[in-house]
Amino acid sequence: MTLILLILGGTQEASQLATKAANLPDIKVKLSLAGRTRQAVATKNARVGGFGGIAGLTQYLQAEKIDLLIDATHPFATQISHNAAIAANKLGLPRLMLVRSQWKPVTGDDWIEVENIAAASAILPSFAQRVFLTIGRQDLTAFAQVENIWFLMRAIENPSSDILLPKGLLLLERGPFDINLEKQLLEKYNIDTLVSKNSGGDATYPKIIAARDNGVKVVMIKPPMLPQGQRVEDVEAALQWLKRF
Repeated sequence: MTLILLILGGTQEASQLATKAANLPDIKVKLSLAGRTRQAVATKNARVGGFGGIAGLTQYLQAEKIDLLIDATHPFATQISHNAAIAANKLGLPRLMLVRSQWKPVTGDDWIEVENIAAASAILPSFAQRVFLTIGRQDLTAFAQVENIWFLMRAIENPSSDILLPKGLLLLERGPFDINLEKQLLEKYNIDTLVSKNSGGDATYPKIIAARDNGVKVVMIKPPMLPQGQRVEDVEAALQWLKRF
């Protein structure tokens, strides 16, 4: 019997898992993307867009006769994760979370860990002057009212026109990033502080290494709490979970 797997995507791991899971016998894969970037919209054989909350997701799971659910969304996209947990529990569907391990400070790192974006914004004026914001375009406006700081901002795509940006420069770039180029970027713009979400993974970790090597302070935003449930940290472990069914 063929089982239908829904992967809630938004990470490199989700795309890798979708490709590999499609090669497993008796598994049919559906990949869902939020569609926050044009690249997501262009992804082949993917469903793009939201579900309309818990009720919409539950209805989709029933209508598409989903048998298995893997949540491989971005670690900061917690709303869909909580919705998925409730919907899967309601329908009795096996659910797995693919959550890459968080970065941890090592010798040489100068980190200040904060609970959220607002805390990061509030703490900067006490020590920072030139800040590299690497938090994505949607949260930039939280720093728009911070005074006496110049911001270098990096995002995959332009923010919407109604977003108020902090004073500084916006770069449009997509990872993975090179360590040496990250160091050069910090030096070119005389950056003294890096603000980052602790999203884990390899693609954007070079900025953390560059900050360490260049003596740049890091304001690290902790990931929000995820729902309870079985978790794995990599694609291979998720594939092993699938092979049990």
